[in-house]
Amino acid sequence: MSKELDSYDRKILDVLTVDARISLTLLSQKVGLSKTPVAARVKYLEDTGLITGYRAILSTNQLGLSHIAFVEVKLDDTREKALLEFNAAVKIVPEVAECHMIAGGYDYLLKVRTSSIEAYREAMGQRISTLPHVQSTSTFVAMETVVEQTNPRLSSL
Repeated sequence: MSKELDSYDRKILDVLTVDARISLTLLSQKVGLSKTPVAARVKYLEDTGLITGYRAILSTNQLGLSHIAFVEVKLDDTREKALLEFNAAVKIVPEVAECHMIAGGYDYLLKVRTSSIEAYREAMGQRISTLPHVQSTSTFVAMETVVEQTNPRLSSL
């Protein structure tokens, strides 16, 4: 970004992370600026890539996807070609909600959402463990979600 975020930009982002469907009129009231400068700031935040999109946040519980497992994945090869092959393949596994390359004893950490332990076992056996270059996995089942954010807290910036 070419300019530093000021308090108005941060307030706009705070409001939009809670309600991305808010009207510009109401957003401008909450921010304390008129509609035209708020619209220009939102467009700038979008154009610079700070706002990357707007989406509906679904209730995973109501969709029947309340079983969460975190899976550490160790690969048998960590050269660039193997990493790219794993990366491409893991993106198409529907149960994988997140995939992070990590440092430490394992190479990747997956967040896997399924309807049940049985569905998880099927996903693990048929899709995750058969991904390219998977040598071993270790699973941790979440018992309760205490904090789950869809956006970072701006107060941490």
